[in-house]
Amino acid sequence: MLVALCLLLQSLIIMRTFRDTQVGEKPRLMRVATLAACCALLSAAPFSNAQATRPSHKEKMSATQDPLAVQNSSIVIDTHADTPQRFADEHWNFTDPLNGGMLNYDSAKKGNLDAQFFSIWVDPNQYPANASARRTLELIDATLEQVRKAPDKLALCVNADQILAAHRQGKFAVLMGIEGGHSIENSLGLLRDYYRLGVRYMTLTWSNTNDWADSSGDIDDPRVKHHNGLTPFGKQVVQEMNRLGMMVDISHVADKTFWDVMETTKAPVIASHSSARALTSAPRNMTDEMLRAVAKNNGVVMVNFFPAFIDEHWRQAWNAQRPERQKAQQQLAAEYKAKGLPVPYEASDKIDREFAAKIGRAPFNSLIDHFDHVIKVAGIDHVGIGTDFDGIPVPPEGIDSAADLPKVTKALMARGYTAEDMHKLLGGNLLRVFRAVQAAQEKPPVIAPGQGQ
Repeated sequence: MLVALCLLLQSLIIMRTFRDTQVGEKPRLMRVATLAACCALLSAAPFSNAQATRPSHKEKMSATQDPLAVQNSSIVIDTHADTPQRFADEHWNFTDPLNGGMLNYDSAKKGNLDAQFFSIWVDPNQYPANASARRTLELIDATLEQVRKAPDKLALCVNADQILAAHRQGKFAVLMGIEGGHSIENSLGLLRDYYRLGVRYMTLTWSNTNDWADSSGDIDDPRVKHHNGLTPFGKQVVQEMNRLGMMVDISHVADKTFWDVMETTKAPVIASHSSARALTSAPRNMTDEMLRAVAKNNGVVMVNFFPAFIDEHWRQAWNAQRPERQKAQQQLAAEYKAKGLPVPYEASDKIDREFAAKIGRAPFNSLIDHFDHVIKVAGIDHVGIGTDFDGIPVPPEGIDSAADLPKVTKALMARGYTAEDMHKLLGGNLLRVFRAVQAAQEKPPVIAPGQGQ
């Protein structure tokens, strides 16, 4: 209002000044000029104060270009970590110090990791196929116990809205995904039970072919019976997952299995921890054709951090060690078999870490190259993070724990990706797919009263 009055007064002054100058009134002209100058100062003052208190366009742009600010303003989701092995076997809690691991509550907070899908993985080499369910349930229980023990810090989440609610409450979102279809022991009933317990994705195979789906891990092994992709029952599994609103995870599967899934599914799929085969020729990785198919399906590919999947030189060195490494693992297995016990993951992982240390760390840029490639082929709407923390012997150089995740954001932004791009990659894309899968749910299973999910 003050500005408007001053501008009006200035206009009147100018008109009066023009008239007065026609009759030679110099004293009045001087007074009028002084009054006009005062009004100009008054009208300028509010603008000066506003400019001092409001961030400039340049400052706003600077904030959106600051990688740490972008990381901290994102919902960051990792779709794969094998930490439940530690919960069950080491009796270690998520809120404890890392103690050699790659992920815990403190490191997640430092890296602004908001939500984690914990992998429920049963080692088929240690647990018979018909005894997978018990181990699966033990791992689920060990994960749920973390939430019970720290309800002020952790929240069990089973949909996208709950992830956002946990974030608003300042809690870490705990989610679960089963890694390996052998966990259902060929039972759709067990699949539904796992859903009832909170599991929201299942990787159709691990490195082992099961009774209904081929794996990339043994596809070239003539001793293994294969199915040329999915069996009829395997297609029923995918259809039931669609009906339940459970995400279908195609990491680990053989190529033919992947294409069978894409023909069968009615909902978007995820690759919870896979990288690009064009850069690193591991059969676990996805070809460009697969990447484009996932994009067409509106799914998402979550980039894996394992050096053997992101760096070709490291992969070749790792494979060259295989005979010696397998020999050490076999000796370990024999020791535990003599005791009548399965080999705990911690013990076998120790051997893998020792062999990985002989190779050294893979370059950090190799990881960033894979993100970059997936984006260029599939698009920015179809990429995310699937670290495989606590399931790999060593991450790439510069990544020691979840606390280092902001380095990924910084590196990608240095390559020209925007804040909006990073919001999608860090979690937005997964949230979109999660919502789409659950929106396609036909009829959820009956869940006990008070356990609604």
